[in-house]
This record gives sequence, C-alpha cells and structure tokens, in this order.
Amino acid sequence: MRAERGEVWQVDFGMAAKIRPALLLTGEPADDELDLFTVLLHTTATRGNRWELVISKSFLKPGAFHLQQVQTISGAKLLRRLGCLTNDKLQLVEKRLLERFGL
Repeated sequence: MRAERGEVWQVDFGMAAKIRPALLLTGEPADDELDLFTVLLHTTATRGNRWELVISKSFLKPGAFHLQQVQTISGAKLLRRLGCLTNDKLQLVEKRLLERFGL
C-alpha cells in the first residue's frame, strides 16, 4: 500500500515511544530516494501547551498532534493506515509547523 502525505498511520516507534499514530508530512519516496518519511506524532498524554494541535478524527483517540515531535522514520515502521486529514486540516498543521520552526 502506498503511503501519501496527509495520511495518519499507526507507526512503530520502538520500545521507548511505542506504537502510536503519526501524520505523514511527506509522501512515498521516489525510487532513487531513501525509504524515509517525515512524520508528526500524535499523543494522548497532553499537557495543554501551545505546541499541541488538537484535531479530532474518528480514527484517533482524544489527544493532539505534538508539534515538538517531528521525526523521520523508515518506511518499514509504517504498520497500517488509519485515515487522512482534510486539506484544510493539513494546511492548519503546516501553518502551525511554520510557527514552531520560526519560518
């Protein structure tokens, strides 16, 4: 199954970070690129800080995408597709990431 930008996947982050949902910020790499995806982690352990972005979806437990937890992972860590964000929600994520990175 192809993985596309804007989709939310169940991802195996290893023992320390466990299996959790993550938003794909990048899509399927080209054949001549490394099999890597940049993702934004979703957490249910919210703290109420300014870098938590709450986006409610039926396929996600209550929580938030944490704008301080952007990671690049191997495609082998993608377990299964949960759903995807609408274009307007993805644009909101992009806007908030620009704020986070000071761009």
